[in-house]
Amino acid sequence: MAKERLQKILSECGIASRRKAEELIAAGKVKVNGHVASIGDKADIKIDHITVGGKKIDSPSQSVYILLNKPRGVVTTMKDENGRKCVADLVGDVGTRVYPIGRLDRDSEGMLLLTNDGEFHQAIEHPSNHVPKQYRVSIRPTATEMQLETMRKGIVLDGKKTAPAEVEIFSIEGDKMVLTIVLHEGRNRQIRRMCETLGLEVLRLKRNRIGNVSLSGLGVGKWRNLTAKEVKSLLLSAKPTGKMKAASKYIKDNR
Repeated sequence: MAKERLQKILSECGIASRRKAEELIAAGKVKVNGHVASIGDKADIKIDHITVGGKKIDSPSQSVYILLNKPRGVVTTMKDENGRKCVADLVGDVGTRVYPIGRLDRDSEGMLLLTNDGEFHQAIEHPSNHVPKQYRVSIRPTATEMQLETMRKGIVLDGKKTAPAEVEIFSIEGDKMVLTIVLHEGRNRQIRRMCETLGLEVLRLKRNRIGNVSLSGLGVGKWRNLTAKEVKSLLLSAKPTGKMKAASKYIKDNR
């Protein structure tokens, strides 16, 4: 096997996305045969001894792509220093180490994708790929048409305007309104911050679709494997430029 860049190896082994892998290398946490690695270094995982944070990494295990229905009150991390329940507690029976693609904050719920395929992770998460994500959002008080139009056109957060969003009224009951919102980017707590800027309180936020894949009746706190058709659909939404070898093999083997 020819030597490959370390960030590619770490990505294919499910350690981190290529971008995060570069950060680990830059921070001096990656060693090859006992020597601290540098950005641009190459290795052969079958020959070289590669460690991350002192732990040896092995050849990639079988690729895993799962969908989790995250409950409220659970943090989107694989380990929490404060002892709070995290998504790792819900997917401990997957059989291999997986990582969440993107985030849902602690008070939000719904659809979360996890994988050990770093290239797939990067393709779905990267904001430049504009994979659409649909949310059901309960707010108070009811929004005016002007406020809804402001959300659709974009709101300045941290000095940068948000991308246009699809915003529709799902229902109205008293002073409460339920919206269906589709985002094509994924900034930190974006919907909550957009609503806060407009003086609207978010009572409940649930993500129920990513690309063309939906939560489709999956019980709260439960997970399931994505089908080959769903993995292919997500890749079509992301339009990655790379070969996506692991995902392509999964699709071929599970047709």
